[in-house]
Amino acid sequence: MAHFDNAKINERIKEIDELSLKENFYSNQREAKKLIDERNNLVENKDTYLSLLKQITDLKQLAFSISVDDFDMAELIYSEISAIFSSIDELRRKVLFSEEYDSLPAILEIHPGAGGTEACDRAQMLLRMYERYCERHHFKYSVIDFLPGEEVGVKSVTILIEGKNSYGLLNGEKGVHRLVRISPFDSNKRRHTSFASVNVTPKFDDSIKIDINPTDLKIDTFRSGGAGGQNVNKVETAVRITHLPSGIVVSSQIERTQLKNREIAMNMLKSKLFELEEKKKKDKLSGIIGEQKNIEWGSQIRSYVFCPYTLVKDNRTNFETTQIDDVMDGDLDNFIDAYLERRVKNNG
Repeated sequence: MAHFDNAKINERIKEIDELSLKENFYSNQREAKKLIDERNNLVENKDTYLSLLKQITDLKQLAFSISVDDFDMAELIYSEISAIFSSIDELRRKVLFSEEYDSLPAILEIHPGAGGTEACDRAQMLLRMYERYCERHHFKYSVIDFLPGEEVGVKSVTILIEGKNSYGLLNGEKGVHRLVRISPFDSNKRRHTSFASVNVTPKFDDSIKIDINPTDLKIDTFRSGGAGGQNVNKVETAVRITHLPSGIVVSSQIERTQLKNREIAMNMLKSKLFELEEKKKKDKLSGIIGEQKNIEWGSQIRSYVFCPYTLVKDNRTNFETTQIDDVMDGDLDNFIDAYLERRVKNNG
């Protein structure tokens, strides 16, 4: 694999070491940190790979020394094989999360598309699915912004997800999700198809420097619509910020004070603006921006069919399962792994 070409890895480590010796290396703290993190990851991946090779070599030598009736030695070999499989899995995970922003927290947004009330309910189902996924992986998640549907469900929701490689795991969820089921809102019990879109962006830390002209901002305050303390729906603590030049709109209503919600919204805006700037400079964030599609038929990345049969299928990887209840309860690992493996393969 190209990721473990020792000659290339050693060459890159040497290159970073030489750059770090230059007098102005730390003049740009963000770029310096990126290079240091890259070096650390290269060294860690190389050590893991070399350790795995040694384990395999030791196992071969052990296997040649075993006699047919040496059960103790057989048990030792079984233990060594288990350790090797564990190392292979660790190595595989390192390869899967080799992109620049994979380690960052994720900002996940859900919006209903075609389908009216059914689509708003669909968005609510997706929100629950991702909340269950976070709970399975012990990720911290918080609802930053929530706009309920007119009758049921969700019209718009934004959640912050924090955990190891949370953006790397969830960025493949970006796209349109299609649902086919017998609608509980149809008195004739007919099958309905509805859609909801998911957008995922990384949450950058305070080290990113984005100059924002205050005159470019439209800041609105409103009453929080979520569940909470006694100030909910009484005090305008929620904040919505519109960046007029780009048209980007962000909002937060998770905190009990307007000041804290404004801080969260500004950080979200900085992340989105930084994303756009990086896209302009170089095409590194093409996987983050993704191809923008309408939230309708023919544009879905994944379909969830409840009737007339049960099936969840990802249209990009062709991975599918009939265990739809498990998927809706947050069991997304197989879908996510298939997408990540496809990403690695496509990146060479």
